[in-house]
Parts: sequence; C-alpha cells; structure tokens
Amino acid sequence: MAQLFGYTACRQLSQMFLAVIFFHGSEYILAVGIHGKSNVTLKSLLISKNYLLAMVFSLVEYCVEIILFPGLKEHWWVSNLGLAMVIIGEIIRKMAIITAGQSFTHLIRTHPSEHHRLITNGVYRVVRHPGYCGFFIWSVGTQIMLCNPISTIAFALVVWRFFAQRIPYEEYFLRQFFGSQYEEYGRRIPSGVPFVK
Repeated sequence: MAQLFGYTACRQLSQMFLAVIFFHGSEYILAVGIHGKSNVTLKSLLISKNYLLAMVFSLVEYCVEIILFPGLKEHWWVSNLGLAMVIIGEIIRKMAIITAGQSFTHLIRTHPSEHHRLITNGVYRVVRHPGYCGFFIWSVGTQIMLCNPISTIAFALVVWRFFAQRIPYEEYFLRQFFGSQYEEYGRRIPSGVPFVK
C-alpha cells in the first residue's frame, strides 16, 4: 500500500491527471475561442460515461498493479515513451483544431454551414483526420505512461474501433459537402488512424 504514496506513483499519477486536465480544459477553451461561448456546450469537454469508466478502470488497474507488482511500474523508458506520446498526440490534436478553426467541431456536421470549408493545409496535408490521430496517440499514451498493459491494449482497441466507425460516417457527409474535391483529397492523404482508410 505504501507504493501508492511513493515517488513512482506520485510522478506517474500526477502526469496522468495533468494530461487529462490539460487535454479537456484546452479543448473547451479552444472551442469557446473559435465558436463563442454561446455555441459551446459541456460536450466540448469530450467526457462521456464510457470515457469516465475507462479512466476509472485504468486507475484501478494502476493501483492493483503497483501494490501487487511494483516493479512493473518502474520501467521508466516505457513511462517516458508514454509521456512523449501524450505530448505528441496533444500537439497534433491542437494543431488540427487551430488549423481548421471554425470548420472544426466536436460533433459531426450532417448539414453544411457557412463557415465549413475543406481544410487541406497545415497538419491536414499529412493526415486527413489529425484530431482523431492526435486523440488516438494521446489516449494510448496515457496508459503507456502509467505502464498499464491491460488498459493500453483496451484503450487502443476501443479507441480504434470508435474511429473505424466514426471516420466512414463523417466522410459520407464530407463527400456530400465537397464532392470530388474531397474524393481526391481522401485518395491522396491517409486517415491518420492505423488500418482505417
């Protein structure tokens, strides 16, 4: 039980909490800055019941493992790799939001708006869905940072499955809005999520 108050747990858990607070706080602040407070709801914090459940599960896994297998959490190269992934994922996602500006929303648009345009510059030159790519890297990175083997696999599978379903749905509407322009863009640029075309 003492391991929960040791250096390893304090460092890894504080990094995790800071990563989560920064991610969600900055998502909300950027949404308000881009769309105005009256057009932003708490959904812009991107916190759902399933997300909370996954985070609670990862913390339970962490606590159980640090008590029963404290050496598992001492692989600093693994934890630091996870921290690097968190930072890289955060940067990619925020670049996506800032580059897209008013064209970026947390909910999929099913009807065109006057501010919606096809973004193909900046990070969108390299990745079609940099927001999803960044979140995928960030979420898996949080679990690698905690040296959580079960949650690392679970997060990777669940987040991948979510985006594997969401991307085709979103792209259906993007093709409706932008036609051949989006078709050509989609052929040239990868989605940014592994194994999702």
